[in-house]
Amino acid sequence: MPDSKNNTDTHKLPGSLATGFCGMTMSSPIVLLSGCVGFGEEYTRVAGFSNRDAGAIVLKGTTGEPRLGNAPHRVYETPAGMLNAIGLQNPGVDKVVDDILPTLDFSETRFIANVCGSTVDEYARVTKRFDDSPIDAIEINISCPNVKEGGVSFGNDPDMSARVVEACRANTRKPIITKLSPNQTDIQENARRCIEAGTDGFAVINTLMGMAIDVHKRAPVIGNIQGGLSGPAIKPIALLKVKQVYEVTRRHNIPIIGQGGVTSARDALEFIIAGASAVGVGTALFYDPLVCKAINAGIAEYLAANHFKSVAALVGSMHAPDDELDEAVSG
Repeated sequence: MPDSKNNTDTHKLPGSLATGFCGMTMSSPIVLLSGCVGFGEEYTRVAGFSNRDAGAIVLKGTTGEPRLGNAPHRVYETPAGMLNAIGLQNPGVDKVVDDILPTLDFSETRFIANVCGSTVDEYARVTKRFDDSPIDAIEINISCPNVKEGGVSFGNDPDMSARVVEACRANTRKPIITKLSPNQTDIQENARRCIEAGTDGFAVINTLMGMAIDVHKRAPVIGNIQGGLSGPAIKPIALLKVKQVYEVTRRHNIPIIGQGGVTSARDALEFIIAGASAVGVGTALFYDPLVCKAINAGIAEYLAANHFKSVAALVGSMHAPDDELDEAVSG
């Protein structure tokens, strides 16, 4: 197969797709999501695929030490999506920074690290290691279990979420993007606390927890029993969460990556109109590695047809002006 890195002329994107996010200029609002493209190399040998079709790529989740991940089965297709319980399999942050990052072509797109941990100290240590690297930004996966609190997810408790963000903020000058979990009581309160702790942006949402059962074995299909549900099934939930978080972030000029079930330009446009400055694509890549091309083309066509000069002009356009929003929230 031809090497897509040598076909850069065919991947020049319309200027209207240029997107600002946390101080970064991205050529497209599309962000390839963590775990779906490995460390940026997963699809580079697929004919017609190019990292240049995405504005940014979030690398595979990285911990302080190497992890083997969960026992199989770790992936299961559902009628409208996918369950996964990979278990953060990765070679550890030192291997990623020393051996993997030097192989990436930073002229292609923006690369964002995904930081994971079992303790606040681990989050801080991994973030500090990435701070001294060419990575463009750092995404914090606060959906990891806190081993010191009985395994409860950091992201399901606003206090713990804020502690993680604060610790990471103290260890990097790079933009911090906090990945919010939908598996919590009040995502708006969590967003407020993370803003106070120093986050620069949000990724909304992470996967929902679910399971599948083998009726013949009468046992869970996933070796970890439960896994994260992604794909079109979660899109309506993700859209609502983006809308809710945007009602908090718009006052602080903090951008959102909207994600969850994006498979088309229409899906991406819905997230942008709801309040997302960028749009994450993940599960769709498994059955259509070239989906980004169609999404970029569709967004550009919509902007031109509706006389929007940029993606930014469309962000949050379903919402009332600030003064009307204040009344709605307080009421």
